[in-house]
Amino acid sequence: MDTLTVSQHIIEQQKQFPEATGEYTGLLENIILAAKIITREVRKAGLVEIMEITGKKNVQGEDVQKLDVFANDTMVKILGRGGHVCIMASEEVEDPIYPVDGYPIGKYVVSFDPLDGSSNIDVNASIGTIFGVHRRKSEGGRGTIDDLLQKGTELVGAGYVIYGSSTIMVYSAGFGVHGFTYDPSVGEFLLSHEDIRIPSKGSIYSINEGNTIYWDEPIRKYVEYLKSKHNHVKKPYTARYIGSLVADFHRNLLRGGIFLYPRDNKDPKKPHGKLRLLYEAQPLAYIVEQAGGAASTGTERILDIQPTELHQRVPLIIGSKEDVEMVEEFIAGKY
Repeated sequence: MDTLTVSQHIIEQQKQFPEATGEYTGLLENIILAAKIITREVRKAGLVEIMEITGKKNVQGEDVQKLDVFANDTMVKILGRGGHVCIMASEEVEDPIYPVDGYPIGKYVVSFDPLDGSSNIDVNASIGTIFGVHRRKSEGGRGTIDDLLQKGTELVGAGYVIYGSSTIMVYSAGFGVHGFTYDPSVGEFLLSHEDIRIPSKGSIYSINEGNTIYWDEPIRKYVEYLKSKHNHVKKPYTARYIGSLVADFHRNLLRGGIFLYPRDNKDPKKPHGKLRLLYEAQPLAYIVEQAGGAASTGTERILDIQPTELHQRVPLIIGSKEDVEMVEEFIAGKY
């Protein structure tokens, strides 16, 4: 493992831009601090009551667990006092979130899922934090809803932290994708995965096959094709599905493969998919494209979608470029 920290790595990249003010570095340092605090609580979640259900539901109608609340509050407090954001949005909160009164207001906008995969907390499976960063479009003062509703093509950075057997932060600021592993002995994230590139095609598919009966016919045909020895790689793909988006994505990013959460007809209230555009799909699409992969709804590039609401849902097909393109071809009726 290299001794280069996340902050040092960002500073090295900033040397290419003499006009850089260091404010983005300060924002990332705030996110890193929040990740350190969250990982501390995740590590002891099984020993205390923090993983129990609160009895409340989030804006998505899902049970809120105590660790969800803690992670969200940690992100909000640290970013809200850091002086680098003008407005925020969280997957756990219905309305926009503003900086704490009396603290400086910055030029960045952050959307985040504070604890993705939280239903896996009590079985000790990997969970994570996902975030995306835009520059504000409004002039001065607190940010506006339009600052939050920006396309993924306008992201200036994105990343995720996965809390697994080790804690790893993966991020991109538009110059490739890099991974940093947390070393608790020194209290720093150290460079461990430099310039991550996802293979152009993989041999792993990740999808909840329990929903097969709810899928559109092209998705059923595609998955059956992957399981056939007569597919393009002449052997069946391997099924790997954790049920934690950040964990499934991280594995496929490193090894190659495809994750699918397609549109289905299981829940009439969610006709456009389950995953959230701003908090999950956009940031991960940015990362995968920076690593040479692709992300799509099946008919549209994720980063091209213009958000119209904070908690907008989309189908998500993400991973190795050739695999994503093949799904799009199935949906277009070419197979």
